[in-house]
Amino acid sequence: MLSPPDTERGTDPRVLLIEDEPGIVDFVQRGLRTAGFLVEAAADGVVGEERALREHFDAIVLDLMLPRRGGLEVLRTLSSALPHVPVIILTARGETDERIVGLDTGAVDYLLKPFAVAELAARLRAQLRRAEMVNTLRAGDIEIDITSRDVRRDSQPVRLSTKEFELLLYLVRRRGRVCSREELLTAVWGYRHDPATNIVDVYVSYLRRKMALPDRPLPLVTVRSAGYRLTE
Repeated sequence: MLSPPDTERGTDPRVLLIEDEPGIVDFVQRGLRTAGFLVEAAADGVVGEERALREHFDAIVLDLMLPRRGGLEVLRTLSSALPHVPVIILTARGETDERIVGLDTGAVDYLLKPFAVAELAARLRAQLRRAEMVNTLRAGDIEIDITSRDVRRDSQPVRLSTKEFELLLYLVRRRGRVCSREELLTAVWGYRHDPATNIVDVYVSYLRRKMALPDRPLPLVTVRSAGYRLTE
């Protein structure tokens, strides 16, 4: 039986904290969870980068001083691979040059240590609102007007149902990433995983049929045992 979502959005914003100081990790996790975020943590740059690329997160909080792989190296990778995911960097007061490089590399904001977790939560909410307010999204030859809910492929209009539109929008926002069936079921339909339903696969089939061009199928790849990935 399907369970109802936790919030009106279907799921709380999911944040990845890449930080090696246990005290800060505990402090941030408890504070952000109280503020309504789902928080996962990685204790070094290598693990953090791997998780960010492999899993879905709405935002990333990244310390610059990390073991195994430095924060700026991680940021360069994430800015290239996940340009639509906001990254807020954490820095010590003396790291002025690193802050500047971080912002130039793609971070959307920064916080100086020590900081109030309420301020971090407010900055995360602001960045997530900004991401939601972008009116037009593009992935290759796909264009979505979020306000009018118009969809075009190679400048040709495509008529989609409400759920087809929401599924496409979710996939476009996470283009290049593998989205599991469980994730899509929660995000688009607002329910937890139900192994008895194939509704995600059915709607993926609808999208592929409606979005196909005579010489080009929709670049929505099935990743065996993992889910679906929209490529560009």
